[in-house]
Amino acid sequence: MPPETIMSSALLKPGEDCPALVLMGGGARTAYQAGVLQALSSMLGLAGSDGAPPFPFKILVGTSAGALNATFLASRASDGLNAFGHLADFWTGLRSSQVYHLKVPSWIRSSRIAAALFLSQQVRAQQAFLNNTPLVDTLHKVISLPSIDAALNDRTLKALAVTASSYTSGVHWTFCQTATGKPDGMWSRPGRRAEFQPVTIEHLMASSALPFIFPSTPLWVDGRREYFGDGSMRQSSPLSPALHLGASRILVIGVGQPERAGFGGTQAAAAGVRPTLGAIAGHALASVFQDTLQADVEQATRVSKTMRELPREIAAVMPYRAVDILAMAPSQSLDALAQAHAGELPAATHHALEGLGALGSRGSPGGAALASYLLFEPGFVKALMALGKHDAYARKAELLAFFGYPAS
Repeated sequence: MPPETIMSSALLKPGEDCPALVLMGGGARTAYQAGVLQALSSMLGLAGSDGAPPFPFKILVGTSAGALNATFLASRASDGLNAFGHLADFWTGLRSSQVYHLKVPSWIRSSRIAAALFLSQQVRAQQAFLNNTPLVDTLHKVISLPSIDAALNDRTLKALAVTASSYTSGVHWTFCQTATGKPDGMWSRPGRRAEFQPVTIEHLMASSALPFIFPSTPLWVDGRREYFGDGSMRQSSPLSPALHLGASRILVIGVGQPERAGFGGTQAAAAGVRPTLGAIAGHALASVFQDTLQADVEQATRVSKTMRELPREIAAVMPYRAVDILAMAPSQSLDALAQAHAGELPAATHHALEGLGALGSRGSPGGAALASYLLFEPGFVKALMALGKHDAYARKAELLAFFGYPAS
């Protein structure tokens, strides 16, 4: 991440505190974020003063399924901390049938060649593995776009930003919505740009269009229609939108794992077993959703540390500012968790993934990585949320300090 991503923002007034929440992508795995935030709301509710606690973030930034979470929260921000409970309720009531559908004959699971051929036909027919039109209806039912406008207009929120990647031009776009219309300081960098556009369901469908799995979505940019896919692709600076929009503090919640389970476990690795197509696909998605975030956080933290160590008179004339960053990610293997709950998948999806060798085997949780992005089912979702809560409480002191509260 180049240092320009933590330059002083024209959108940040001197002395203004502007906490931001950045939610990364990862399909069904992002239920983990709902667990973290539900625990956070409990902590802040107990630590705060009497009365209804306000919504604790001014800027919301989301990518892929994280964009769905961020926009959902923006539409409920006027409810204060209760917004996080609403998000948890949404996830616990979600089913895969509300996100996508796939028709696959049961005999597909008996042959990986047959599965690959059948699914290749599906991809040619709809330019994707799965049909995600059910998600459109789901999002229209649970996200009130006028409520986002209301939260921005009454200053509960300062900005909402959603990212997506253009297949047409190769540019990574950030779509920003604020109360004042197009804010000053919209950025344009090589390979990534920002534009003011009120966030719509189409933006969310574009941002969450997992490559190869969900079809691309058209959006209008620069006066022309371009086709977009998952915002995690080509996302070189995940923290950049929040910083450009004026964040003074950032809580970022990812769902990737720097140390992932191997394709075939220890025994398979020792035997030199070739990974399955499903395992390779899962590994590719893990790289899309994790690699840039870790590097971005490390770079931003280093630059901020340097700024704080400079003499005050020198720091005052520098075009950069120090920003507090707290990053959270799962403490346990989500691949293994997905493998344990793979039986909850819809039958058609289970047959397809089994045919591709994407459900793993005993001692080989890495093979179930692909399934972890598609498991929008209660058992897996609740396990993810429980892990999110556990991880949040394990870092309770850090989270409370982030919001200026002493650890209790």
